[in-house]
Formats: sequence, C-alpha cells, structure tokens
Amino acid sequence: MFTGLVSAVGRVRSLRTPESGLELDLEAPYDDLAPGESVAVDGACLSVERQGQGWFGVHVIRTTLERTNLGSYTAGRRVNLERALRVGDRLGGHVVQGHVDGVGTVERIEQRVDARLLDIRVPDGIAAVSPPLGSITVDGVSLTVNARPDAALVQVSLIPFTLQHTTLGERRAGDRVHLEGDAIGKWVAHLLGVTRYE
Repeated sequence: MFTGLVSAVGRVRSLRTPESGLELDLEAPYDDLAPGESVAVDGACLSVERQGQGWFGVHVIRTTLERTNLGSYTAGRRVNLERALRVGDRLGGHVVQGHVDGVGTVERIEQRVDARLLDIRVPDGIAAVSPPLGSITVDGVSLTVNARPDAALVQVSLIPFTLQHTTLGERRAGDRVHLEGDAIGKWVAHLLGVTRYE
C-alpha cells in the first residue's frame, strides 16, 4: 500500500524485452532496497528483483503492460517513485494500492498564478468514482479532483511543490498518464452495483 506522496524522481536506466514482459532498470536514490520489496513506479506497484548502488530492476508482466503505458517508456525517461507504506508512517496523501486502473490522456492545461490545472480524459470506471474534492492518483501522485468539466474529464490542480518534486510538471496535452481511482469509492461502487469497474 502507498499514499501517493512521491519520495523520489528516478530515471529509466535501461530496458529489455524478453519473451515475457519487460525488464526495467531504474536509477533511484534508495540504498537499502531488498529483493521482493514493492516500489510504485509512476503509480504501478512493482517488485524489486535486483538492485545495485543507485539503481534497482523490476520485471513488468504482460498484464501490467496491458493496463499501463510502461511499454512505451524509453531510456532516460523520468519516473515518480514511492516505497511501500510502513506501519506507523503518516498517511499524508490517501490510500493508494499501486494498481493502475487505466490510462488517461491530458486534454488541456491551464496555468494559473498559483497552480497549473490539468484536464484529463479518463475511462468511465474512474470517472464514476471521482467526484469533485475526491481523490485520484495520477502517475503515482495523490491529487484532489478540482472539478469535473464534463462526464469524461477530471480536472486536477498542481501546486508549485508538486510541479517541482514530481514529473507532472513535464506533462503536456496529448500525454498519457496512469490513473488509479479512489480505493474506497471503487469498493462502494462495486458493492452497490453502481458501475462495472474495469
């Protein structure tokens, strides 16, 4: 489990495409990772398979490739990283599972004096559990839904701190982003049969 508070911005060091899935090596400032540990990479929970000084490696299975845009990453790309939550840690963001529910597309960006607004076109299941002032995770970053410009759009507001300490400041119109809907909202919708969440 995660909180959506990015602890570091890493970089894709190298990638390989074996017969099954994708292998990524990522530059990261963590010096005490252990094999099997979970790290959220742009919001996708992945298991550490190998590590060295200033880097770690993961294997991305086909199911994850189908639900994310990790397959389009190239060497040098910057990524948001978060280590798994420990018992007793502060829950400063919201409950994030590291399960990417779908991929959205940045449709519009507006710069305000104190923030940057992103309108993101999202899949129906995510739209259903994203009310104004609710929580959503974008590329692993815990954000508040600022507004719903229309039924298929979710607007988030990026404060200067978020722009400086995550990769979201690099996003442009047309970019694809990982999305995770609010975990509580998904369970409520599922139990009530309000929507099929896929």
